[in-house]
Amino acid sequence: MTPIDTGREPQLFVVDPIARLRPTKDSSVALMQAAQRAGQQVWVCTPAQLAVHGRDPAHEPLVLAQPVRLAEISPTATGWDLPDPWFEAGDPRWLPLAQFPRVWMRKDPPVDEAYLYATHLLELAERLGVRVLNRPASLRAWNEKLGALRWSRLMAPSLVSSDAQQLEAFAVDHGDVVLKPLGGRAGQGVVRSHGGAPGLKALLELVTNQQQLPVMVQAFLPAVTAGDKRILLVDGEPLGAVNRKPAAGEFRSNLAVGGEPEASELTDQERRICAELAPALQAEGLFFVGIDVIDGRLSEINVTSPTGVREVERLGGIPLADLTMERLLA
Repeated sequence: MTPIDTGREPQLFVVDPIARLRPTKDSSVALMQAAQRAGQQVWVCTPAQLAVHGRDPAHEPLVLAQPVRLAEISPTATGWDLPDPWFEAGDPRWLPLAQFPRVWMRKDPPVDEAYLYATHLLELAERLGVRVLNRPASLRAWNEKLGALRWSRLMAPSLVSSDAQQLEAFAVDHGDVVLKPLGGRAGQGVVRSHGGAPGLKALLELVTNQQQLPVMVQAFLPAVTAGDKRILLVDGEPLGAVNRKPAAGEFRSNLAVGGEPEASELTDQERRICAELAPALQAEGLFFVGIDVIDGRLSEINVTSPTGVREVERLGGIPLADLTMERLLA
């Protein structure tokens, strides 16, 4: 098996195929570039390229990884100056996962069977001393909607259920509501309705797969028209934020559905929310986390592959990826 042939310490990023990443948008690319600037050698793989060899004396987790060299991407007044090509990749090779002191699990959702099995394989490497970011067991345990319910008093009124009658009663009580699939991402599948809407029961049956699948329903916060703030926490500390304003005629503020990012500072209430979350995030190995806050109310806790780094860097002038890497390597 070929060893890593460099004097620089390697970092491995488990991501979607690198050629499919959007370098001016993707936080994973920003983190890779920061690792490279910090003197690390960057390697990439996909979850499908993780394996384990069951030979004695111990099961050895392996990875088919390739080294990459990334071009620098500079911010401009309207976006980013992107070189072409923006990365060069070496030949893939099988290596022990234990040769990578730090591994980032940055595969985008859905959190499906393939994702869950990848966390189990990464956990084997973790037992050999590899630091996996974020901790595999916590990635399995933390649903990004349900995890926030640990701090339900910081949230808008919420209910999780698959019972259409129970969901309908919540909507009648609270009027305007938002329905969220528990496995959704980037605003996909989020629906706004209200207690008196025609066909509400049929809609609830549809989103719950005929009352077999739980969904989250929350009281709608009208202040979302002013934005939904993404706050990025590193080892429990907020290092930057970006406000995301919905497009005209839209209530969802996610950048993937047309939300407009704008520079933002943290309010005192948002800092209090971060301080309340920090001990649990640190204790459970959730090193890089993005939380969503609307009008001072916690909405979601994103742990799989939080985004927003590029927007914080360009609009806020904060070198968030470099600050993240400094804390990691320290």
